[in-house]
Amino acid sequence: MNTYQITEWCSHFVREHVVPGDLCIDATMGNGHDTLLLSRLAGSAGRVLAFDIQQAALDAARKLLISRNAPDNTRLILDSHSHMASYADAETVSCIMFNFGYLPSGDHSLATCSETSIPAVLAGLDLLKPEGLMSLCIYSGGDTGFREKEDLLKLLKSLDCRKYLVIVSSYYNRPHHPPLPVLIRKLPER
Repeated sequence: MNTYQITEWCSHFVREHVVPGDLCIDATMGNGHDTLLLSRLAGSAGRVLAFDIQQAALDAARKLLISRNAPDNTRLILDSHSHMASYADAETVSCIMFNFGYLPSGDHSLATCSETSIPAVLAGLDLLKPEGLMSLCIYSGGDTGFREKEDLLKLLKSLDCRKYLVIVSSYYNRPHHPPLPVLIRKLPER
């Protein structure tokens, strides 16, 4: 890994997992950096669905994908990540990436929240194929971030250990509510 940023940490594992031809989801498109990563990894034979509720995010992601000559394999969707099951079938998705919080260059009053993030993670778990990977970058702070973090951790703790491997890491010696990187692997049926 080149840096110790949470997004780079999660991307490291995503790079090890996604192969050409995969169907992937960027559940929180933001400025499109994870969308670009997934697009390149899935290649021209793969597909990427990217979700955000802000038109500014779609515009920024589209601009990034074009400027970086990304494969033409991405569908940018102006919709909540909690609706992702309307766009893909169960157990067909290789990788899903989440960055909880707000669009860094956008309106900070528009942020992810438990009411949509919890259903989105649950929908994503159903969409993951066996041995699929989900990454979560959980940022806390602001008006809703602490509650969302606690609600997500409660959900993760409750997942059946026979179906999912959940790894929660931390930047243990960093001050000011550092983000939590999380990986979830859907285990194959026994």
